[in-house]
Amino acid sequence: MLDAFLKEQLADLDRKNLRRSLRCVDGAQDRTIVMGGKAYLNFCSNNYLGLAADPRLKEAAVSALTRSGFGSGASRLVCGTLSEHRELEERLAAFKGTESCLIFNCGYMANVGIISSLFGRGDLILCDRLNHASILDGIVLSRASFRRYPHRDMQALERLLQRSGGCKKKVIITESVFSMDGDVAPLDEIIRLAREYGVVVMVDDAHGTGVLGEKGKGAAEHFNCSQDVDIQMGTLSKALGSFGAYCCGSKCLMDFLINKARSFVYTTALPPAVAAASLKALDILETEPERRKTLWKNTRFVLESLQNLGFDTMHSRTPIIPVLIKEEERALTFSRRLFEQGILVSAIRPPTVPARTARLRLTVTARHSQEDCECLIQKMQKIGRDLCLI
Repeated sequence: MLDAFLKEQLADLDRKNLRRSLRCVDGAQDRTIVMGGKAYLNFCSNNYLGLAADPRLKEAAVSALTRSGFGSGASRLVCGTLSEHRELEERLAAFKGTESCLIFNCGYMANVGIISSLFGRGDLILCDRLNHASILDGIVLSRASFRRYPHRDMQALERLLQRSGGCKKKVIITESVFSMDGDVAPLDEIIRLAREYGVVVMVDDAHGTGVLGEKGKGAAEHFNCSQDVDIQMGTLSKALGSFGAYCCGSKCLMDFLINKARSFVYTTALPPAVAAASLKALDILETEPERRKTLWKNTRFVLESLQNLGFDTMHSRTPIIPVLIKEEERALTFSRRLFEQGILVSAIRPPTVPARTARLRLTVTARHSQEDCECLIQKMQKIGRDLCLI
């Protein structure tokens, strides 16, 4: 009976061109990846600085394996807090310019744990309409009231703030770099409004860490407002090429989360080898600024080339470059034809993005060569013309 129901739902996804499936990658994430014995140029990974396969991260992980084993054995509060966890938290706090830090096992667990523990009935959460699903799920679990403002619309946000009386706590939550659009939240304006109306600010810096700011410290550095963001959340799995997530802020905030964030309290800690790899990634980020320079050079070239050809890249300002297609079937066709020609670019469809905004989601990394980027543009031009998109 259950299978019959599920097959009907899957068939409906097929009819709407919304069904998804998994592709297996053989080997490491890098500028090229191997699938089914064939190499593809990889233009859909969040490995912005090209650290996921860096041998120094592997060496750091192996060293930690020899020293501390693989599994952490228990939750952090039982006996699973290891020296690698503590060192990583201290480094991240210094990197982000905050008093303290707490690491979580992944970005989803961080957002769900932070939001659901800090806010509840009687509180109000103001949320950008395009915020990540993990933020929305954390809000639902919190049982707080919440209102979504149109994407990056500060006038609409202020109107909501003006009507927000009677709440115990109020918070504005935004991503820094929006993961499917590649644009950047106006964090300076959000902070101005937060000061005026006495509101907490939480920033999900998953796609900003390692990318934005003069030294790659993220959105708060980019907007020169590190001391004005109450809750800085981010991940270690994108530009830093490792795994896990963090929350940076005051020591009082971390003490509270240690006691109240269920996704922290009730889960086994990250393997120490993963924390050690993240520490090495921070070393590389801080000592090799040329990686970010190459990332932004590649980003500018690809973004400007696509715009000059007539593609709609929406409002992207980052290495996440959407190419708006609108129709799901054409987005799938475009992605498939690129794949047939040796380039991996994912088609993003609802419900990940709103209806009628299906797109290709290109991501540029520091590992791509000029020749890689030129090859991508040539293929995009040919297929775009064939599909009457340019």
